[in-house]
Amino acid sequence: MPSILLVQPSPQNQRRYTLLSTWLPVVIGLGVIACESTGTMASTHTSRILRPFFEWLFGRMTDERWGFFHMLIRKGIGHIGGYGALGLCWLRAWLITFANRFSYWNWRLLCSALAVLCTFLTGAADEWHQTFLPGRTGQLSDALLDAAGAAVLILLLMIVWCTRKE
Repeated sequence: MPSILLVQPSPQNQRRYTLLSTWLPVVIGLGVIACESTGTMASTHTSRILRPFFEWLFGRMTDERWGFFHMLIRKGIGHIGGYGALGLCWLRAWLITFANRFSYWNWRLLCSALAVLCTFLTGAADEWHQTFLPGRTGQLSDALLDAAGAAVLILLLMIVWCTRKE
């Protein structure tokens, strides 16, 4: 076995690796949000893709009924699910960044609050960006829904933390 494989990385390289592995999921999540915040992902475009699939699964539906389901899909999966996942990425990054700096529960509560705040700010920036795009609208209620998605998933994780035997 070559001796180079036995050499430990320098502290500087270890810090770079830790920084990259800590924050890369957040950067990827922000990139996904940026890609989805385009005219291509406007409701008229997603409806053309989703409606045939849903009608194949569940049969024909009226425009009114499809509008309701389409809104549920976009709000539920996009805002709550997508931003909830981003909130978990933010949470992980903050937990690693602030590890061993606070008492156990203060550390988790602070990082959870930061994760929800960062998710809200990301959603607000996304909604503001959408006000400049044709076919898109920016709504504060969507940014609040994004933060709520993050808060719900983080709260569920906190329940798991509380019930876990250590």
